[in-house]
Amino acid sequence: MSDLDVTLQSLHLYPVKSCGGIGVHEALLIETGLEFDRAWMVVDEHGEFLTQRELPRLALVAPTLRVDDLVLRAPGMLALHLSLDAVEAPCRVRVWDDEVRAYDMGELAAQWFSDYLGRRARLVRFDPEQRRASDPRYSGGVDAQTAFADGFALLVVSTASLAELNRRLAARGQPPVAMERFRPNLVLDGLDAHGEDFVDTLTLDSPDGPVVLKLTKPCTRCTTPNVDPATAAVGTEPGDTLALYRADARLGGAVTFGMNAVVVGGVEHRLRAGARGRATVAF
Repeated sequence: MSDLDVTLQSLHLYPVKSCGGIGVHEALLIETGLEFDRAWMVVDEHGEFLTQRELPRLALVAPTLRVDDLVLRAPGMLALHLSLDAVEAPCRVRVWDDEVRAYDMGELAAQWFSDYLGRRARLVRFDPEQRRASDPRYSGGVDAQTAFADGFALLVVSTASLAELNRRLAARGQPPVAMERFRPNLVLDGLDAHGEDFVDTLTLDSPDGPVVLKLTKPCTRCTTPNVDPATAAVGTEPGDTLALYRADARLGGAVTFGMNAVVVGGVEHRLRAGARGRATVAF
């Protein structure tokens, strides 16, 4: 084990699962990750979750978090305003293999997403009383909880990993891609390319005391990074290039980029972009 000095280069929230993200200067850490991260989700009429995998236009839904509400904007649509302290009827929805309690956000939100997507859809909010545990095979004995994220509270990526990918893309005559393709919550400076693969514990300074995270499982990548977040156009990059050097034998050859993380300590602490920290590396 050895420690490396790192810096929290940027912080990102994705209030509605599979919709656009927000770069923030500060975010409150709660048990399920960053407050308001993947707190809402789009579902079909049967309560099954919908994502960019089948509906890339979700990438163009742009959120703005204000003091009292979440505002969603999308091409050709009037803005949708959602109060942060109001929900409607309780319901049950499915995200991957988990059926969980949630709250429907009402007919206006349902009509907005249905009109935008051209199919029946509803918007739901995660029930804060619901316990949705991360896979215990990877959570290292931590009682790790998440909301509507795929499986873990946080996703951590280093700036060096993106730089290495863009170097390889350039060598193949392909344009660079931005970090938003990979939808991280925490972006770190101070690691070598894919150095996050070997981080065991990440400790970040905050105004309220240290935040301690355990990096648990490489993030397997589907087709979402191939969706251009500016246009929703679907291509084959950067997936094709990643497949040349990021197949992980530990995960059956799945292509990985970034590391999932769970919260060990620092719940109700405020994380700030620019925070200094230490990464304990285990080779």
